[in-house]
Amino acid sequence: MKILIAPLNWGLGHATRSIPLIRQYLTAGHEVVLAGDGDSLALLHCTFPNLRVINLPSLELRYTYNNAQRGFYIRAIPALIRFTIADHYYLRQQLAIEHFDIVISDNRFGLFSRQTRCIYITHQLYMLLPKRLKLFQPLARALHACIYKRYDEVWVPDYADCSNNLAGALAHGGKFDHRVKYIGPLSRFDIFSKEISKRYQSKSSQYSVVAILSGLEPQRTLFEETLINRFREGDTSVLIVRGKIGYPSITTQIGPITLIPYMSDEQLLPIILQANKIIVRSGYSTIMDLAIVGLLDKAEWHPTAGQPEQEYLAVYHRKQAH
Repeated sequence: MKILIAPLNWGLGHATRSIPLIRQYLTAGHEVVLAGDGDSLALLHCTFPNLRVINLPSLELRYTYNNAQRGFYIRAIPALIRFTIADHYYLRQQLAIEHFDIVISDNRFGLFSRQTRCIYITHQLYMLLPKRLKLFQPLARALHACIYKRYDEVWVPDYADCSNNLAGALAHGGKFDHRVKYIGPLSRFDIFSKEISKRYQSKSSQYSVVAILSGLEPQRTLFEETLINRFREGDTSVLIVRGKIGYPSITTQIGPITLIPYMSDEQLLPIILQANKIIVRSGYSTIMDLAIVGLLDKAEWHPTAGQPEQEYLAVYHRKQAH
């Protein structure tokens, strides 16, 4: 089979959780073509340099500097509509040129077609909006349902068990149609065995604290600056992985803090296994990564300001830890 896999370029999480799917299809002998834009596509191309790449339209969005982000969501609506339409027509044009047996879209709304089997991946069946926009939440959920019902299947990367899962109310507690299938967590760390994880954890830690950054600007940079100010005058050894794909792999030292643009999975996993604390955004892909290697108890969650999904997940997993 020929399979097109296209994650949304919103941070790196949609791309990292596509990695285990790509590995599975390649192992089974299928042809995989990567599609997308920006850092998300760059990450997949870096991980799978021999795979063909198709550039899709970009969604140009930036968070605001304040914590509410209300203006961001209002501005995002017309941008999302244009982006969805552009994706849909681009796929239609692409399918006129070559056939794909399966198209897998991770949160790219417009990649559906009657010409082939189309699958939509999301962990957020229930959309959350900021408190000041909560009046529109039922409408947002209805619109999202209208989008994913255009796909043949909806894959939720979580456990089906309502009492033991990672996404909480975002993906559970309601009645969904036959399209919705729970496929279990998707993590880029899934190829590392528990034995390997235990061996790394038994070694002494190079860094006491590891911070892994991602997400839209300027909030990514603001988070980085906050962490530097927090640790620069102390004696705690800190590694900050800045989440910047395509930058020269040059480390920067600020007091006890080491900053590096990006690390591969093989480089990153031993370091976080040995760390005493892992500082991260409460994005769902990060939660899956830490869960798969048993590190949720080490996490210090910092939701992106004004992003209700991450705010909910941070509270949910803090409660789960106690």
